[in-house]
Amino acid sequence: MLILSCNVGSTSLKYRLYDMAQGERELANGHFEGVGRKTGAYKQQTAEGIREAGDEPAVSYGDAINRLMRFLLETGTLPEGKCPGCVAFKVVAALGFSGVKLLDEKVLGGMEAIGALLPAHNPPYISAIRQFARRMPGVPLIGSFETGFFREMPEYAAIYSLPRAYYDQGVRRNGAHGASHEYVSRWIMEKEGREDLKIITCHLGGSSSLAAVKDGKGVDTTIGMSLQTGLPHNNRIGDIDPYLTFYLHDSLGMSLEEIKTVYAQESGLKGLSGGLSDDFRVIQEAAWEGNPAARTAVDAFAYQIRKQIGAYAAALGGLDALAFAGGIGQNNPALREAATKGLSFLGIRLDPKKNEQAAPGSLISSEGSPVRVYVVATNEEIIIARKALVFLTA
Repeated sequence: MLILSCNVGSTSLKYRLYDMAQGERELANGHFEGVGRKTGAYKQQTAEGIREAGDEPAVSYGDAINRLMRFLLETGTLPEGKCPGCVAFKVVAALGFSGVKLLDEKVLGGMEAIGALLPAHNPPYISAIRQFARRMPGVPLIGSFETGFFREMPEYAAIYSLPRAYYDQGVRRNGAHGASHEYVSRWIMEKEGREDLKIITCHLGGSSSLAAVKDGKGVDTTIGMSLQTGLPHNNRIGDIDPYLTFYLHDSLGMSLEEIKTVYAQESGLKGLSGGLSDDFRVIQEAAWEGNPAARTAVDAFAYQIRKQIGAYAAALGGLDALAFAGGIGQNNPALREAATKGLSFLGIRLDPKKNEQAAPGSLISSEGSPVRVYVVATNEEIIIARKALVFLTA
């Protein structure tokens, strides 16, 4: 079966086309940036090396879908007049739904019902899914919810200290980046040749989270019910005192819409750096050049990661492996060093040379380090393709 795995962002669409009958062979991949904006870029390529790229943004998700289908047909990657056997999506969360689901209107309604918590994620996903349905009538659209990897978290880890009735209504720590944490932890278990491992996975990028994984199952994570929680994100707040909302509204006179904008667009690394940028590379460069706000942003980010590693080592009752993934985690040796500084008491010891020269799949811990530390290139798309195949053939 040919499965098209899609990852939709607020203004982007990434995809990979897999032939699942040929050992999960990747036939093509593509990335559209700036969907619906005045500026953007796109790149598509096949396994045979046929490639197209440019700076013309897709005017809508429907336009991006038409362009990717045209590319796949014109290159012969898809037979003439054919569609993939399934489109698999990495969806975030829905009220009343988790795991792997057929994305019918009932499930989309559940995604809409929780849209207030995921304003940058659910609306574009819902729009893209409906446009795929119109472009490919009859093709199953299968969603793997990011929350699925964390559905077996112990109740004591998932529950908020609210009246119990709210938990019974679905108010709980849901988690996110589940496909990435699952892929990375599985990769480590295969590398180590065993599943009975205590692992901490660090997915660090525009949106960041850590997960505690025991015996292949997610048992805790930094993301709560919304993506405005946990570590500082590129421009979203992460964890704060909830009563700050009332202070900003009641004492400083800000409207709820203004507060929502600050939380979702002006905070996180961008806010910590004094509005300098939401790109960690820019902030880090400014920190090296002596910008004090940028230095604070870098230090705060590394500190929160380091603190959470210690907390999850305690939650797991020990630690066998630690992994860094995502755009920042995979490509930033200075951040990896800062995030693990002082953790030798937990058995985490980096080899400076290995860390500096690390490529995806590298072991960067020192010889004899009790905890093995890896850099992993995550692949969320293959995880959702596998889950879609299992769902359709069960």
